[in-house]
Amino acid sequence: MDFDKIIDRRNTHSIKWDMMEPLYGVSPEDGLAMWVADTDFAVPDVVSARMRAMADHGIYGYVNCESEYKGAIQWWMENRHGWHVDADAIFTTTGLVNGVGMCLDTFTNEGDGIVLFTPVYHAFAKVIRLAGREVVECQMVQEDGAYKMDFAAYDAQMTGKERMVILCSPHNPGGRVWTQEELQGVADFCKRHDLMLISDEIHHDLVFEGHTHIPMAVAAPDIADRLIMLTAPSKTFNFAGLHTGQVIIQDETLRERFRRRMLAIYLQGNTAGEFATMAAYSPEGASYVAELVPYLAANKALFDEAVNAIPGLSSMELQSTYLAWVDFSGTGMEREEFTRRVEQVAKIAVNHGTTFGTGGESFLRFNLGTQRVRVEEACERLAKAFADLQ
Repeated sequence: MDFDKIIDRRNTHSIKWDMMEPLYGVSPEDGLAMWVADTDFAVPDVVSARMRAMADHGIYGYVNCESEYKGAIQWWMENRHGWHVDADAIFTTTGLVNGVGMCLDTFTNEGDGIVLFTPVYHAFAKVIRLAGREVVECQMVQEDGAYKMDFAAYDAQMTGKERMVILCSPHNPGGRVWTQEELQGVADFCKRHDLMLISDEIHHDLVFEGHTHIPMAVAAPDIADRLIMLTAPSKTFNFAGLHTGQVIIQDETLRERFRRRMLAIYLQGNTAGEFATMAAYSPEGASYVAELVPYLAANKALFDEAVNAIPGLSSMELQSTYLAWVDFSGTGMEREEFTRRVEQVAKIAVNHGTTFGTGGESFLRFNLGTQRVRVEEACERLAKAFADLQ
């Protein structure tokens, strides 16, 4: 796969490129889009071929591909992650944010506390608040440049009104791949406080050498009666716009509650997303991932070396994902100033750390899922924007 090939996404209704000017004041004509978490890479050929065949057929009526679709998911999880999944445990939602919303709707009530280990993916808090639930922020601590969880502190925070934890594994935006011990710590925390656990594992295929993702269902099988797993192929294969994710529920009682809620609002997957999933979760898709991950690792290494050479800037060492998390606190600048330099001087559209919750105030998130020449350009622009510090 030629990941260096530039694909011009401007004027294609791409949120990442066509919305950067109205939202960040960065023109797509001379700016770099490094915010929205999709990549600038073409999907693998096996997915393109499946989508072309669907289009060429010319009829987009009702279909039933459940057996092949669920079989592909089962094959992928078993072969890539050592996780056996029952076909009956798989539900399809219109992406994982929708999956989170469905879990909140099914298993919690208005006013319930929902625990987040912050800073964390910004959509979680947004959906929680819109659902009339309360966000309970348990801030992570940094040790040796990486995020860790402080369960003793979190135990002290609990009031009894909390009903659910949402875990991001691997972590977005910090890129942590949680260890067996850490995952067991989350599971034990949930048991101590009688909390359901939603484990969002959308980045589980994008793990760098030296690290291994462990699905929560494998790490802590003893909490199956309170565990909901969320997975999707969209980050790995770059078809988030097809809005297809999986909610996987091992426990039959929880499964039945979720099924009834799905049926009550008649929520179903879409044919295009399911066809793309069937194609991606295949040996050909695995070959694509085998090429993609080293390319992202090289982008990460290039970016980290350049950013960490700028006094006052620190890029957290990623173990997974393509989302760099850069701390500007060492510059001594106010948030408005370092953000201005990145967006208006370097002309790079990025995600603001404040949207990720407590602990993200001094950070910006950069999407490295793009062609290397663009990463190189971003590094040069950042060096110039902060040249007075060097």
